[in-house]
Amino acid sequence: MQLPVRHLLALVMSASLMPTWAQAPAPANAAPAGPDARLIRLGVILPLTGGSSDMGNSARVGAQVAVDEINAVGGYLGRKLELVIRDDQANPDAGLKHAEELVLTEKVVATVGFCNTGVAMKALDVFQKNEHLLIVPCATGTAITAKYPAAESYIFRTSARDQLQSQFLVADIVKRNLKKVALLVDSTGYGDGGLKDLEAALQAVGLKPQIVVRFKVGVKTLADEMKQLKESGADALIGWTVGPEQGVISASRAAAGWNVPQYGPWGLSHASAFEASKGAVEGTYVVQTVLPNTFMERNSTFLRGYARISKERPIGSMMSAAQTYDSVHLLLRAMFLTKGNITGKSLKNALENLQQPYRGVVTTYDKPFSNADHDAISANMLWLGTWQGGERTYVYKDDAARASVIRRKE
Repeated sequence: MQLPVRHLLALVMSASLMPTWAQAPAPANAAPAGPDARLIRLGVILPLTGGSSDMGNSARVGAQVAVDEINAVGGYLGRKLELVIRDDQANPDAGLKHAEELVLTEKVVATVGFCNTGVAMKALDVFQKNEHLLIVPCATGTAITAKYPAAESYIFRTSARDQLQSQFLVADIVKRNLKKVALLVDSTGYGDGGLKDLEAALQAVGLKPQIVVRFKVGVKTLADEMKQLKESGADALIGWTVGPEQGVISASRAAAGWNVPQYGPWGLSHASAFEASKGAVEGTYVVQTVLPNTFMERNSTFLRGYARISKERPIGSMMSAAQTYDSVHLLLRAMFLTKGNITGKSLKNALENLQQPYRGVVTTYDKPFSNADHDAISANMLWLGTWQGGERTYVYKDDAARASVIRRKE
């Protein structure tokens, strides 16, 4: 029988696990600490405003749910955790500024952040050069964890990189015997990386794109692009962009009367995609690491905790929320392994050598990282999701039936 999260946390944080130095009283002549001196401050950089705000705010709530749970049972060795939150507005310059502020001025212990690949990529050097641990819970660009060799890198990730998502989508297309794949890709750095991964995934199964069309983020219609795609004779569509523009793709496809299967990476599952499409995303196919599932204890417990902070329905991004929640808990477990030495080097080494599995919302993390691999998600952990009745769910009934069988990293 699995113990509830509060019981598990209480066990982890019990006095029996604390080293004797952590329990010793302060010297009688010690200077009194300031009001915040015992706080463990964690940096958080997310897009809380703008077109990516649904995933950013969901991630923020996910982080807060985790911190509230941890603090309720004593925090880290009796020290409460505090989130130092910054809004990057999905703007690379703002993301860089906040990274420098949190690392160099605020001197937070570690940072959890970034939902947009371009924003993350511009800021990575700040963390790496200052040996400051960063866990990326949302942004999926393959290059994020490939920029530095894992053995030297301070960059970790709990989202599914685009290389895996591309291969996963193409595998389902092949399964359905579809061969003429149209690619509709935004012109951002995220789109550039996604297109590279998509073309490689198609080439690996002997296919080439039927047509490739690019577009700028911020569009309100893709009618002309959809006409071009439809006339190409393609029998499937992969749209590669963020949530609002995924909605525009779905709405434009429906308006064109083009009834081919529409696939997309995780952004297609964001509430902004549903809203922008006015429901036209229903029946599309999207990569997921986690889906709402009230029959799974960790999943339902997390959703109840989320609802105590935010009443949004549906959640802006279930994946952003759950992956960020899990990231904070993984960081806590790494902190305990450092025995109080919570420097970047110590945290990096601890994350690469986690000794006990952590039963999270997305999965049970059993050695999710190593000094050769800083991506927590492997291909076998992905699900094919869809929108149905205004909520995300499983495409395949067999997947829904087997969802309680945890897919661990391979």
